[in-house]
Amino acid sequence: MSKQISELIKVIRSAHFSEEFNQTSVPYMTVYHFTDDIIKMPQIDTSYIYLIVDGSMRLYTPSGIMDYIAGQYSVSKIDTPLSGKVLTFSEKADFLALSIEFTFDDVISVVLDIEGDLIEKIMNSKLSDEITTSADRNIIETITKLFVINNSYQLAFMANHLKREIIFYVLCSSCGKSFLQGIINISQSDEIYEANSWIKKNFKENFTIEELAKKRNMSVSNFHQKFKNAVGMGPLQCQKRLRLTEARRLMLDKNVNVTDASLEVGYESLSQFIRDYKRIFGVSPKTDVQNLKKQLRLKI
Repeated sequence: MSKQISELIKVIRSAHFSEEFNQTSVPYMTVYHFTDDIIKMPQIDTSYIYLIVDGSMRLYTPSGIMDYIAGQYSVSKIDTPLSGKVLTFSEKADFLALSIEFTFDDVISVVLDIEGDLIEKIMNSKLSDEITTSADRNIIETITKLFVINNSYQLAFMANHLKREIIFYVLCSSCGKSFLQGIINISQSDEIYEANSWIKKNFKENFTIEELAKKRNMSVSNFHQKFKNAVGMGPLQCQKRLRLTEARRLMLDKNVNVTDASLEVGYESLSQFIRDYKRIFGVSPKTDVQNLKKQLRLKI
């Protein structure tokens, strides 16, 4: 474990946070403390980074299975799931994480202050490994500063400056390009991301594109095109991927059989479920789960 994350663990544990969500004195920072193995991910309208502080976790997303250890972080995306799973608890038999929220204006104001060709290099993924590795360390060090400021007046003044530092380091990290693209996409399609959030919470239910479009006073064709441009797929395809990803999680984590998993996520036809699963993941549900269990055992 790095020196930076060890120091952050120390200062967070000295504050004795309660179970689940803990709003800190810094408006944009929340600390999460879990003793159960299901981790509720932030349900907020703004973008955020989610830093694992103590323990390790797994996220099942339509893009794949993502594992994170202490000191690593995820950047909120369109396919960020509603919950994650603890892989290993800390020595204190719990799991600690925190989130830092950012608005579009927060990020763009930092981008506008950056001189030279740094943004171009970020967007072209041309930053050196030395720069991105240093940025990851600096993110943790800057967050730690927020916890050690005791004077409320000093904190009120410094919080905004330190937030800008964190944004700068996230931009310079290996996640910089996707972070910036995500911020821009969300700002341009607020109502579409709102619709996607609804789908994430209600993907087991049956709905039509017409119903979603009507709620947002859009024509079906306009809504479908905007949704596809913002999310990268149509609303029903998004629902299908969410259903299949959740079924995959149930079969892997809960040992639910194929039939029960398909019913649990909203499928009425087992054969249709298997066909869709093969299309998304390349193999049948049974074969996929067997292969993944072998891979994940080796990984752990």
